[in-house]
Amino acid sequence: MTDEFQKLFSTMMEQGAEMARLFNPALESFNPAAFEKLFPTMSKDMMEMWFGKTFNREGLDARTRLLVTIAALTVLGAQADAQLRLTIRHALEAGATQREIAETIFQMSMFGGVPAMTRALEIARSVFDEKSGENT
Repeated sequence: MTDEFQKLFSTMMEQGAEMARLFNPALESFNPAAFEKLFPTMSKDMMEMWFGKTFNREGLDARTRLLVTIAALTVLGAQADAQLRLTIRHALEAGATQREIAETIFQMSMFGGVPAMTRALEIARSVFDEKSGENT
């Protein structure tokens, strides 16, 4: 980033924080990462019931639906970070492999661009690292 752009971006962020504070003082210190902790990963059975064969008997299974959702959220870019992180967790619980998730994200580079793909891969890596830490 150039210095001019960095200054512009910082000014925009400060103005946004000020506007949020004026609308609702509680938003001034809002932390999206902390908000994610309120929503634990659904169980595989719950995901299958809601997103899989129960309501869509002839449709896609939960794993496939979640991979498709990862693709869509990747294309949306940074505006969907929290949703992407949660969906990757759900996809792992539904049986998707890390490789399948990464391949889904790679495929989206042609639709959402390389920056969106790179950001999604960073998020996926952090979820994978988080999950491997749970197993130790």
